[in-house]
Amino acid sequence: MSRAVPHRSLIGATALFASAVVLAGCGAEPEPGSTSSAESVTVENCGEHATLDAPPQRIVSLNQGTTEVLLSLGLADRMAGTATWTDPILGSLKTENERVKRISDNWPSFESVLAEEPDFVTASFTSTLGKGGTAPRERFDEMGVPTYVAPSDCEGKKATGGDGSRTEPVTLDLIYREISELGRLTGTTDRADTVIADLKKRARKAADSVNANGTSVLYWFSDAESPYIAGCCGAPGVITEALGLENVFDDTTDEWPQINWEVAASRNPQVLVIGDLTRDIQSGESAEGKIEFLESNPVTREMDAVKNKRYIIATGAEMNPSLRTVYGIENVADGLKRLGLGH
Repeated sequence: MSRAVPHRSLIGATALFASAVVLAGCGAEPEPGSTSSAESVTVENCGEHATLDAPPQRIVSLNQGTTEVLLSLGLADRMAGTATWTDPILGSLKTENERVKRISDNWPSFESVLAEEPDFVTASFTSTLGKGGTAPRERFDEMGVPTYVAPSDCEGKKATGGDGSRTEPVTLDLIYREISELGRLTGTTDRADTVIADLKKRARKAADSVNANGTSVLYWFSDAESPYIAGCCGAPGVITEALGLENVFDDTTDEWPQINWEVAASRNPQVLVIGDLTRDIQSGESAEGKIEFLESNPVTREMDAVKNKRYIIATGAEMNPSLRTVYGIENVADGLKRLGLGH
C-alpha cells in the first residue's frame, strides 16, 4: 500500500504543530477523572527520555499495540490518528476506535504524521521509530514532538536484523509497565491501574484453568515460503510459560526466526498456534491460507499436529507483546481444552 500524501507542506505542518503545542501547554484541561497536574512528567524510555509538560491533546499512535492501550485508557478524544494494523480492533474498543482517524494501515510517512499536528507520538516497536520506519525518534525531537516506544521491544532485546533477539524474555510486567507509563504521561494513572488489575486477574484465571505441562507447541506468525516461527522469548514465550507448554523452538533467542519447513516438521509439535492476520504483505497471512498450505504441502502434512488438525487460531496482536498477549493466554488455554490437551 502506498504511503499517505501529506495534506499540507512540511513547513506548514510544523508551524501548525508549534502553535498547537503552545495552546496545549497553556490551556489544556485534564480529562475528567484523570490524575494529571501542571507538572511535567518524564519517564526513561528505551535509552531516551520521554517528557511531557502537560497531558497531550493530539496523540498519534503508530502501532496497533499502543493504540489499544491508549483507547483502553479512555483517550480516544485526545488521539489525532493511528497506523500500522495487523488485526481488527478489540471488540470492546471498536466504538472508541471509530472516533480516531486511521492515517494508514501500514507505516505512515513522517510528513503525514506531522500533518496531524501531534503533541505526542507512540509506537510498539523500535523499528517503527527507526531508520526504515516512519522516522527515527530524533526527527520528532527536532520538531519538538515527544515520543514513546513500548519497553517490551527494547528491554532485554538486541537488534540483529529482522525482529531481533532477546537477552531476557518478555514478561507481562513489561507490558504492564507500558500501560502504567502511558497512564503517567497522559494523566490517566487511575485508569491505567484499573486496566492492569483486570489484565492480571484474567491472566491468572486463564493460567489456572489448564495444565498443559509437556504439551509441545509451534507458533507460526506469517509467510508460507519462509515461515516466521516464534523463538523462546517473545510474546509467545509469555503464553508458553503461563500455560506450561513446551515451545519446540525454545532453543533460539531470536524472536521470529525464519525456519524452513523441513526443520520445523522434524520438531513435530503436538499443536500449532497459527496467526490469523488481516494484512496482505506476505504469503500465508490468514489462518485459512496457512491451514490450506499445511495440509497440502508434502512436508508439513506429515506433522502430528496437522494430521490431527490440532490448530489454535490467534490474532497477530496476541502474538506481539501488548495487552493482547493476555488475550493470547486466554485464547490458547481455551484452545488446549477444546483439543483435549489441558488436564
